[in-house]
Amino acid sequence: MSTLGIINSDPVIRKNMELAFKENSGHNMDLLFLIQENEILEFLKYALPELIIINFSDPQINIDGIIDHIHDDKWILNFGIIGLFDNGENREEELLKKYKAVNVLAMLDNCLIKSHMIKSIDIIQQNYQIIFQRELTKTFLEGASGSFIIDNDLLAVPLYAGIGATILSQRGLIDPDRKMHLQLALIELIVNAIEHGNCGISYEEKTQSLESGVSSVELITEKCKDPVINAKKISFSWEITADRSAFTIRDQGNGFDVNAFKQKVKKQGNYSLHGRGIIMAHKLSHKLIYNTKGNQVTLIINNDDTVEHDVPAGFTKEQVVIVKKGDVILKEGDPSDCLYYISSGTYEVLHNEKMVGSLSAQDIFMGEMSFLLNQRRSATIRATSAGKLIFLPQKTFINIIREYPHYGIFLSKLLAKRIVRSNRQAAGEQ
Repeated sequence: MSTLGIINSDPVIRKNMELAFKENSGHNMDLLFLIQENEILEFLKYALPELIIINFSDPQINIDGIIDHIHDDKWILNFGIIGLFDNGENREEELLKKYKAVNVLAMLDNCLIKSHMIKSIDIIQQNYQIIFQRELTKTFLEGASGSFIIDNDLLAVPLYAGIGATILSQRGLIDPDRKMHLQLALIELIVNAIEHGNCGISYEEKTQSLESGVSSVELITEKCKDPVINAKKISFSWEITADRSAFTIRDQGNGFDVNAFKQKVKKQGNYSLHGRGIIMAHKLSHKLIYNTKGNQVTLIINNDDTVEHDVPAGFTKEQVVIVKKGDVILKEGDPSDCLYYISSGTYEVLHNEKMVGSLSAQDIFMGEMSFLLNQRRSATIRATSAGKLIFLPQKTFINIIREYPHYGIFLSKLLAKRIVRSNRQAAGEQ
């Protein structure tokens, strides 16, 4: 049984959360409601959760203070957040922008807790490896790909888009600003695919619907009463390479004339709202490619290898090493009396002068295995780009763990997962 931390003081939200889990008995989770700042921070530091719920509209809790603390300590930043908000007081887009520096996977209107909270948690649990495996090596990530099949459910779209943006953010391939904009652009493109692709809603029909007070969700719900439309799905896939990432969204509709639509967006102001997904995607992307039929779009962005992983609290006073391409950081056979925290850059791992792997900021540490086992270096590590490292002598690292004991727990989890991954690879598993 796992514990789900919920930062919230609102009794109505608490009741709805409890009802949502009670009505879905297959979810064997303890709900831990956290209100006081000290208990919230203690939970985050020592439980090291992989998912938490935060009521961003809670006036009784210093949410900004909590978020600042999370942002200042990168060791507890590595978890997913489902945000709750009051649609009457806050706008989803503004909250995503405000909290862009932390890992918000989705914002959920409070009125949707009972209908969509369990669905959101299911999606996250089913894609745990995608979201939380920061420590995957660059060698493994090069060529990484995946996909989702999405129902015609607008309310679930932000979570899929959030996961899509997180795939890059967690690996240090985009900065927080680009992550937020990518998340919003993907939301708009997937929504377009559902509305205009699968459901066949014209821009004129949508305009009339909105003007008459019928929301897009209500309009799509009505359309999906037709079993043929309801059966249609959205394919959302991605592919990450060394220098760029591509997201492809495909619907099962009849397509549309992309060039004609672009002209409408330019000429008619009333179309600009409907077309903001394409406009946002064009501004963000290196390329935005539609197929001939107009039922598939691919958003391509260049990865940013200059993004730095901020230094965790406890490492801020240590020596910063500026690395140039070609620099040898660790040499095979040398004593292992230190390790490095990887802030930025890429590095190759050489054994007997043969490349056996690579490292980057998502690997967090360099040289930790020999360091912890008190053995000589088993490989040479050489920089393949400019970068920045934090030099950590043995005594310093041990003192840091004494001062910040949750770092030791995090490191234990990191090493345990690496061992599990190595065992699976040795067994020929995926």
